[in-house]
Amino acid sequence: MNKLLLGDNLEILKTLESESVDLIYLDPPFFSNRNYEVIWGDKGEIRSFEDRWSGGIDHYIAWLKERVEEMHRILKSTGSIFLHCDWHADAYIRVFILDKIFGQSGYVNEIIWYYYNKFQGNINKLAANHDVIYWYAKGKKFTFYKQREKRDAKIKQIKRVWDKEKGKIVNAKDEFGKVQYIETEEKTVDDVWRISMLQPADKTQRIGYPTQKPEALLERIILCASNENDVILDPFVGGGTTVAVADKLKRQWIGIDQSVQAIKVSELRLQKQQDLLSKPFTVQLHKYDYDTLRYSNAFEFESWIIQQYGGVSNIKQRSDLGIDGKTRDGVPIQVKRSDNIGRNVVDNFQSACTKIKSFIKFFCQNQNLQNFKIFRIKE
Repeated sequence: MNKLLLGDNLEILKTLESESVDLIYLDPPFFSNRNYEVIWGDKGEIRSFEDRWSGGIDHYIAWLKERVEEMHRILKSTGSIFLHCDWHADAYIRVFILDKIFGQSGYVNEIIWYYYNKFQGNINKLAANHDVIYWYAKGKKFTFYKQREKRDAKIKQIKRVWDKEKGKIVNAKDEFGKVQYIETEEKTVDDVWRISMLQPADKTQRIGYPTQKPEALLERIILCASNENDVILDPFVGGGTTVAVADKLKRQWIGIDQSVQAIKVSELRLQKQQDLLSKPFTVQLHKYDYDTLRYSNAFEFESWIIQQYGGVSNIKQRSDLGIDGKTRDGVPIQVKRSDNIGRNVVDNFQSACTKIKSFIKFFCQNQNLQNFKIFRIKE
């Protein structure tokens, strides 16, 4: 199961089986317009950066929403999603994405990650020293384990116990009716997580990735909401913190990124921490040979294109009105393996779609197989 996948996470998510993942953590690019988010400078990442902000906040939310919809589909009924964001778009993400897809009943917590050691310059407002992590569950019964953390000093507190008759937690009392006290150095973790951010001088974790998150943050999430051997997914794997921590905690994992350098950095990080007991992992770099696809069996080519789009091929293959397949929501797809597509081809397909009163998804192959032309035409 353990694998790093290079490519557009939307297209890869569409190929994953429904209800196959136990826990999803995503740290998508924030809607901040900061240039540091183009980290490696390779074409995949730059293209993603340009696509995200070209249409403003509405475009960004639409871009993210269709990905979260696929995440919801592949998440198990007992699974959870942790979506990391900040003040730039957190309100939009909760209302227009998470509440819409998981429902308001799916809300579990709004976790505040308080990174108390962030350097602040001379600003004319209160310093912003936290990010938000929204936790939503797919079903009513989800995996959850209370977490404990050490206090700064030992304290004395009232002992609390469960009263079966009253059906609630009450103060513990001795045989004489006196309240009992205990000394403790620990406390139960709440929804404010005081975890330091990585500093430039850090020599143990830092790999040079500007938005890299500390392992302690991911460790808490994974321990809180998963079991050993569960499948953990990070669709924006970046520097590989999620998969590295998941591997250490004996979870299965999947990491996706469209930056070649991000995948390579994550691969190197995983290799460095492996020992004799570590499970092997695979790296899938999606490269397609033009001539091989161009001259492959016509039906195999159609099927391949439709699968890349997350659709289902038409098994009839003949007398199908030119409809080669459909998306999961029933939108017809036609694939043409030709350098020149005339207006008559589009008109004929539109006519076929008119008969079934639908939209058109039309693919025209060109030599750059990473950039198919996609047309969506309403009747």
